[in-house]
Amino acid sequence: MNFGFYTINLLLWLLVASALQAQQPADSVWIRSYTDTLAAPAMAGRGYVRNGLSQAARFIETTLNGYGLKVVRQPFTHPVNVFNGPVQLSLNGQVLKPGHDFLVSAGSPALKASGSLVQADSVTWVNPAHKVAVEWVDKLTWSVSTTQDAYTVFNVRKTALQAIPQHFEARVAAQWIPRFESENIMTTIPGTRLADSLVVFTAHYDHLGMMGPEALFAGANDNAAGAAMLLALAKYYRAHPAPYTIVFLFFAAEEAGLLGSRYFVDNALITLKHIRFLINLDLVGNGEEGITVVNATEFKQEFEWLQQLNEEYKALPAVLPRGKAANSDHYWFTEKGVPSFFLYTMGPRKAYHDVEDIAETVPHTKANALTQLLKAFVARLTNDQ
Repeated sequence: MNFGFYTINLLLWLLVASALQAQQPADSVWIRSYTDTLAAPAMAGRGYVRNGLSQAARFIETTLNGYGLKVVRQPFTHPVNVFNGPVQLSLNGQVLKPGHDFLVSAGSPALKASGSLVQADSVTWVNPAHKVAVEWVDKLTWSVSTTQDAYTVFNVRKTALQAIPQHFEARVAAQWIPRFESENIMTTIPGTRLADSLVVFTAHYDHLGMMGPEALFAGANDNAAGAAMLLALAKYYRAHPAPYTIVFLFFAAEEAGLLGSRYFVDNALITLKHIRFLINLDLVGNGEEGITVVNATEFKQEFEWLQQLNEEYKALPAVLPRGKAANSDHYWFTEKGVPSFFLYTMGPRKAYHDVEDIAETVPHTKANALTQLLKAFVARLTNDQ
């Protein structure tokens, strides 16, 4: 036997296998890369200033086109309150840092004023003349508002100031936009056998944007990671078509009140009754403690399959049930009778709607396990036919 010949061929096979693996990295590699891009400062928090939302949309479209997939855009408009200029606050002469020491509430109007503060309750100080309120909070958590309020409210971290606030000086550049232009993005991969039945993956790609020029809400886990996982799954199913037609929906304006998904359901680009199952991915960058499944109590058979598959593949530490909830983009589909899950991961990282939700701290440790579980679940749905 010519051992040298076989040794050389084995080495060649290993080199080829290594090269193929380099060309087809694990899902987590793509997911991390896409998350890094979507949560980068250049995307301006995928919100309503500095063209952040549309930049994210074009990245998603370009990536899908690079897979050879056609994209359908679904534009819509909605109101939003934006902070496209300075957001500044000083208390007792101490300059506070936006995003770290304080936030201005999402519905606050424009303001340029100074004056004294009087205590309204144990955590609130007000200046009625200028319609200003200062509130102590334990954690700074921001949001998006589609309306503009009468008062400018500052949420101040309790540890940011050592004394009772007696005097303020503030400047807030705010603008209410009645018809901001957003868009949903859709791509479809035809099924090989059950093309008239759909499995739909959804995720929102928007986030909070920026509060002035200094406070950036990158939204890495919420929900750059979810949009990134959709892109990785689209890449997989483009190369490995499923018996079902697979639809990928990237929603805008989730943070403004599930507006993108509601618009889609009311103006559907697909036949909702043809959806065999919908899986919404939001906050999926963790996973060390497993996942929670919203609507598990509504669709018990499918949840049981998910748990069985998780045990079979030893994918995640836990797959926990939760009932119906209007807390992400699956909700409007559920209301229309579409069988749907909303999956989110659990772990020790707690950054949420704050300036600390950045790409560098998203672990993605269970990204491969979760995508493996999702692919197995789609296959199990096929076996049910």
